[in-house]
Amino acid sequence: MSAIIEELDPERRDVELPTDAAPEPDAERPRRAIRSRRPGGPNKRKPGDWLVLAVAVVLGFFIAVPFLLILVNSFKSPADYNTSGPLTLPTEFYFDGIVAFWERVNFPEKLWNSVFISGLVAVFAVLISMFNAFALGIGRVKGRLWIVVLILLANMLPQEVLLYPLYFMFKEAGLYDSQWAVIIIFTVIQSAFGTYLLASVYSTFPRELLEAASLDGASRWQILWRVVYPISRPTLSVLLIFFFIWTWNEFLIPLTFLVSNATQTVPVAITVLQGDRLMDVTTTSASALLGLIPTLVFFLIFQRTLTRGITAGAVK
Repeated sequence: MSAIIEELDPERRDVELPTDAAPEPDAERPRRAIRSRRPGGPNKRKPGDWLVLAVAVVLGFFIAVPFLLILVNSFKSPADYNTSGPLTLPTEFYFDGIVAFWERVNFPEKLWNSVFISGLVAVFAVLISMFNAFALGIGRVKGRLWIVVLILLANMLPQEVLLYPLYFMFKEAGLYDSQWAVIIIFTVIQSAFGTYLLASVYSTFPRELLEAASLDGASRWQILWRVVYPISRPTLSVLLIFFFIWTWNEFLIPLTFLVSNATQTVPVAITVLQGDRLMDVTTTSASALLGLIPTLVFFLIFQRTLTRGITAGAVK
């Protein structure tokens, strides 16, 4: 560069070229980070933080105790349970309780029934919730406020109030003792909550995006799937996971509408065998463990999706 300047203007030979400041060595950055973490720095924990942490640990321990008891007693023999009680570790691993429950209820069949019902309910409820919320929150239909209040009131009704009308209706429709009856009922129940939640979210949707898409010639259907859906996908993912777990754990309505053994879900099968007094304590623990494992696996698989969906609403 200096040779070029010398050729262009010989009188400017002594001009010093500006040099960029040397970048900070990488070794200085961790030193400064370490100094910021020294006692008295900005990252020092306060006594209130330790108190919150201690309370969280204690609450987590009490929440985990029932699951630990189920896990321990699932592998105990009845004799070992009667001798040492429920709070001790098993002297040897006993798998007959798990095998007995697996064979008595045909567990793979019950597992498929629960997955089939919960999966369809979750998908259908999310789709219906999105369509309803798009009409109420973005479409601004007439009487929007009263419709949302009506949906909220319907969602607050206990299931016991709905049993007889639903029983009579599905009996007349020929869907009694059918899994589709349970799917339809829980799709309506879950979508009522999803509509109430999404309608409030879509009502705050940026109007500029919608107007820009409309000016570009996008139809309502295109606005829904190309603008609204991609932005609200984290929230929809959270609803999908919650709807699946909530439907999986439902008991009263599946017990009422699924009479045949071939159509029952896992919670119903566990309770029916307990009511028939066909299981001892260790087999009951084994049944609870087998009923818990699928939802735990489902939660662990979609844990990252759930975390992203929950935190997405906190940061715009």
